[in-house]
Amino acid sequence: MKIRSIEAFAIRSDLVGNSAITPPRRPVWTNDAEIANPMSRYPRYKRLRSTWRPQWPSVGCLVTATDGSWGFGMTRYGAPVIDIINEHLGPLLVDEPCMAIEKLWDMMLRITSPYGGGLASYAMSAVDLALWDLKGKLLHRPVYEVIGGPAREHVECYATGNDTDWHMEQGFSATKVACPYGPADGLRGLAMNEEFIAGRRKLIGDAVELMVDCWMAFDVDYAVRFAERMRAYKLRWIEDCLMPDDLDGQAEMRRRLPADGLASGEHWYTLGPFANAAARHSVDVFQPDIGWAGGLTGCIKIAHIAEGAGISVIPHAGMNTPYGQHFGMAMPNSPCGEYFVASAPGVPLNEVRLTPNMQTPKNGIVRPDDSPGFGMGLTMEDITGMCV
Repeated sequence: MKIRSIEAFAIRSDLVGNSAITPPRRPVWTNDAEIANPMSRYPRYKRLRSTWRPQWPSVGCLVTATDGSWGFGMTRYGAPVIDIINEHLGPLLVDEPCMAIEKLWDMMLRITSPYGGGLASYAMSAVDLALWDLKGKLLHRPVYEVIGGPAREHVECYATGNDTDWHMEQGFSATKVACPYGPADGLRGLAMNEEFIAGRRKLIGDAVELMVDCWMAFDVDYAVRFAERMRAYKLRWIEDCLMPDDLDGQAEMRRRLPADGLASGEHWYTLGPFANAAARHSVDVFQPDIGWAGGLTGCIKIAHIAEGAGISVIPHAGMNTPYGQHFGMAMPNSPCGEYFVASAPGVPLNEVRLTPNMQTPKNGIVRPDDSPGFGMGLTMEDITGMCV
């Protein structure tokens, strides 16, 4: 069976999903909460990420085989990624065997090598996910069986977001919060971070794991001061402290914080940074995004790199997509999954999901749909309705 066509197009947001029915108790925390970020040093953009992030739509990718079977993948960053797929990758992959995913992934890596990483990796991810969806459908098996079978009965999930009381009400046994302040806020910001983290620890008690996402806002010195100040609150890890290219800084942070849990990789888009971090053991948890870091094939390769170094792989927002759920179900060194709670408090999680058949956590656990492919439950009519 060969590839007949590859087509990319703009779709609605890939994390928010379907509109909720139940009225919220209060607005979701992301509406106005300050979050430390790479632009925090500039007052005009300090408070909200939405003031500087691009407003491009998300991306859908449809791969169709010569018998009319199709698979569907999703990623982000709109027109630039759509153009890479439609004008470069897609035409060169047509007529290739649709089951030869390792070869196709290698081809895409080499095709995009003159401008690789970043947006090219997003484009690769969408095509790769569509190919795996197609392969599962052709084999009449869920993807997690095709890539090795279940490594566990279900995936344990942790909740991400600052509506911590709502997360506890939903039965999560671990939660991650977004850090409000960074180096630009000085000692006062460090004190306010401690007050914030102390409040969350008091709210959840000692039996619930607590993590902090620092979202590329820190430098090494601030990360060390932050970690030392937060030790009383028993954080499982601090995450994404540095700008993604600062691999030497990550190793230095590990040297200065030998006993603290460190996580990173959300914004590493190729295998090189993961191999570097594994060789230096500069982090304890890898966090590739399955829609950004080369798709399922890329994340499987990252999991194999991690396994040799004894590092866990917990993909960024993995439980928010069927793609990440199937990865988490099959990979032995992926001990849990991240679920970003996009819904406001009071809105049931199953009212905010990416695709009709996608499973959402219940009491902090999820098991992916067993239908062929990624079990998304999408029809061509549904996909047309997602387009913008």
